Parts: sequence; C-alpha cells; structure tokens
Amino acid sequence: MAEETRVLYNETCPVCRFEIDAYRRRALADGLPIRFDTLDSAAEWGLTNDQAARQLHVWQDGRVLSGLAAFRALWLAMPRWRWLASLTGLPILRPLSEWVYARILAPLLYRAHLRRMHRP
Repeated sequence: MAEETRVLYNETCPVCRFEIDAYRRRALADGLPIRFDTLDSAAEWGLTNDQAARQLHVWQDGRVLSGLAAFRALWLAMPRWRWLASLTGLPILRPLSEWVYARILAPLLYRAHLRRMHRP
C-alpha cells in the first residue's frame, strides 16, 4: 500500500478551502491515501501557523514539500491530476509556474489571510 500523503492547508482561506475541498472529494471517491490537515496541525509538521499559512505544504515519503513542489506532489498522487504535475514539470513551464506561485499567488493569498486575521 502506498504511504499516506498529507496536505497542510489554510482552511480560513476561501480560495484554498475551495481547491482543497475539490481534491478531498476526488481523493475520497478514488480511495486515495491522502490526508488533509488544517493549520491547527502546523506544529506536527515542524511549522508555525504563520509559516504554514504562507503556502501549501505536502508531507510525502518523509519529506515536507512547499509551494509548487507541494502541489506537484499532490497532483502526482491523484491520477486525474497527474497531467497538471507533468505540465508544470516541463523545463520551460516549471520555473515560470514556481515564480508565479511564489511571487504572485501565494503572497496575495497570504496577505488576504493576514487581513482576515486582523478583522474585528
């Protein structure tokens, strides 16, 4: 049996929650060994809640992956999403995809997270 893949995500982020809910439904439907952890589990991962909220993290094969590497590991663990892992792994697209996620998408979502946390 394949080792369980664990996903650490920010459940307070509507975008993150929507995407992870889609992955969770697919994983359940396909009987995949994928567990989804919320920020409350960050300490188990050796991360602070703030570190965990900055980007997606995946624990696979005893390693914690972050950012696009985490997404690619998750997609590879899900047969219907492997095409996206392959696409984002292409020599020209991989650096571009990593840059867009690390420099644009993750920071935007993190800043929105900080705004949500500081609302009265």
